[in-house]
Amino acid sequence: MAQAKSAGNDVDIDMGALFVSLWQNRRRIIIGTLLITALAFIALSMVSPKYRAETRILIEARESVFTRPSNQQTDDRPVVDQEAIKSQVELIGSSDVLRNVITKLDLAKNAELAASAEPSSLSKLLGAVGLGRNISEETRTDYILQALRDRLLIYSVQESRVIVVQFSSKDAALSASVANAIADEYMAMQQAAKSEINTDATGWLQPEIADLSKRVKDAEAKVAAYRSSSDLLIGQNNAVLATQQLSELSSELSRVRANRAASEARASSVRAALQSGAQAETLPDVIASPLIQRLRERQVQLNNDIADLSASLLSGHPRIKALRSQLADLNGQIRLEARKVLASLENEAETARLRETELNRSLNQLKAQSSRAGEEEVELRALEREATAQRQLLESYLTRYREASSRTDRGYMPADARIFSRADRPIEPYFPKKVPMTLAAFVASLLILSIGTLLHALFSGRALRPVAETYESPAPAVVQPAPMPTIIEEPAPLAAAPPIEKEPDPHPEPEPESEPVDVVPAVMLPEPPQAVAAHHTAIDNVADRLMASGAARAVVVAPEGDEASALTVLLVRELADRGVRVILVDMTGSSEIGRAMLDDGNLPGITNLLVSEKHFSEVIHLDHYSQAEIIPLGNHDPVKAMQSAGRLPMILTALQSAYDLVVVDSGPATVTELKHLMVDGTELILGVINPDDPDVVGTAKAVYDARILEPNLLSPFQPDELRLDEGRLVRRA
Repeated sequence: MAQAKSAGNDVDIDMGALFVSLWQNRRRIIIGTLLITALAFIALSMVSPKYRAETRILIEARESVFTRPSNQQTDDRPVVDQEAIKSQVELIGSSDVLRNVITKLDLAKNAELAASAEPSSLSKLLGAVGLGRNISEETRTDYILQALRDRLLIYSVQESRVIVVQFSSKDAALSASVANAIADEYMAMQQAAKSEINTDATGWLQPEIADLSKRVKDAEAKVAAYRSSSDLLIGQNNAVLATQQLSELSSELSRVRANRAASEARASSVRAALQSGAQAETLPDVIASPLIQRLRERQVQLNNDIADLSASLLSGHPRIKALRSQLADLNGQIRLEARKVLASLENEAETARLRETELNRSLNQLKAQSSRAGEEEVELRALEREATAQRQLLESYLTRYREASSRTDRGYMPADARIFSRADRPIEPYFPKKVPMTLAAFVASLLILSIGTLLHALFSGRALRPVAETYESPAPAVVQPAPMPTIIEEPAPLAAAPPIEKEPDPHPEPEPESEPVDVVPAVMLPEPPQAVAAHHTAIDNVADRLMASGAARAVVVAPEGDEASALTVLLVRELADRGVRVILVDMTGSSEIGRAMLDDGNLPGITNLLVSEKHFSEVIHLDHYSQAEIIPLGNHDPVKAMQSAGRLPMILTALQSAYDLVVVDSGPATVTELKHLMVDGTELILGVINPDDPDVVGTAKAVYDARILEPNLLSPFQPDELRLDEGRLVRRA
């Protein structure tokens, strides 16, 4: 980009002249610094020293497991959070606490604190004529209170339950005594507050207990009266007598039914044995009879005798017949006795049936009584619950009242805080610190006097020098010692644009005599006007069109490669010089743009951004020769990076939100490849150096076929020397 900057009346700061002015005025600066430092030391020595003392208070619950009320659990204790700590800080600095301290220490007679309460002569005179306020005794106390607040600092230590009370005074003993007195007064106020709460609780509990005692008595009387009127007698296990009898009668009925069933079963077995002719004496109920047992013994004896005699006598022998007659009689007696047993079992079963019938009748009566007793018991239990609740509440109130009374009588009201560090009399004052403040005065005065000297040199013009007129050229210029240097008109590919240097004249002409000046301005040879005008006009014309259109994106096609991309670099720098926030994205496939603008072609760039290897902040770099910014090609494999080319529109859109103009140099890309970049508001720029180049001709035809009717031509020619007519580049003859 060829751009001339006129020096005119511009001036520059001569740093050497500035330092020379400091050296020339060194004595004045040093003497002034020492004088100010001495005055500061004298002033600090005349200031009355101030002392600061501090008392530390820890906020904690002082109740122990032995003194804590029995109804208060550990979790019921109040939580000491930061809000509670801040509240205690405000309480310590309250007016009531400070007024009590003023009275306790008789601070109204302290000269330091009472100084603000003493009116001046002018105040007394104005007060006498009604133009001012007369300081009364109450107003005087307020002034002393305000003076005490001005010297007091109360704060809580961060992330702790410690409160610090600091007091500053010219009297070291007073600073310690006031800090300790405020802490003691705070503790006393805490205890007084708890004592007041305890007294209020005792005063409230006493009439409540009297009222509850009467209500408990009435409730228990109602229970007794209702139990008596409803005949709800209580048996064992606190059960109603009717319910208990019903339970016992049900058990008895079950037992009787079981006995009856057993008696009937035994009688049936005996009856069946007798009817079938079986031996009834083998039945358990029959053989259990003592008579049956004796008859069975006699029967066994007779059978033995018959068996013995049958061995020696015939069956018809009178003795054997007599024994057999006795045996038959004995069997008859056994059966007769078995029938008696059967009759006994039947009588027992009948008795059981009668007992069962009687029990059923009694059970039905008790059921009716138990039902009525249940309904009455519900009402009785309601009365008992009411009486029990009143009794428990009375007992709770009595316990609390006794605990509160004992605490009041013994005066045990521990405050929820303790002083763990009392203030001691300070030894050294905290203000003024003579040595540090004197050193600070020395440094500040030295700095101020030095700055004043530098400003005087600037405003007087002795440290200013004229700025020489310089030009920027798009390509290095070959400067000859002849009066007019020769300039190479075609720019070198992507070369930096250094300023034209001046070679010394071998035969300098003598300069006219003039008044001596501090700095002699350097004069640089200007670039030939024709070359400057040609380049400046061509690039400036494209820059004007881009700024006038308000485009947010510009795509540059350079069919001739890096040589044409050099024009893109000049265009971007021209836009940056005009104050446009512009960024250049290198999509040429080579790293020449990075080398031209950054002096390094291996920095991370667009290829690294496409593969998400780097972030925006890591790929955006500042041009070394202008305020423009650039995203170079990058050091990632371009082939692999182009596989993620779908992210390119999103990247460009993000850049457009941060910059006024985004310029994309696509190199020798085709119009088809750039179709996804040509969104609304995009300007196409065709970079041309040689209009007869086949690639340039083909690209121009492709642009026309793509219905891009007015592309911007970026070339070293004048705008009227080269134009695009229906896809053809036409040069003026």
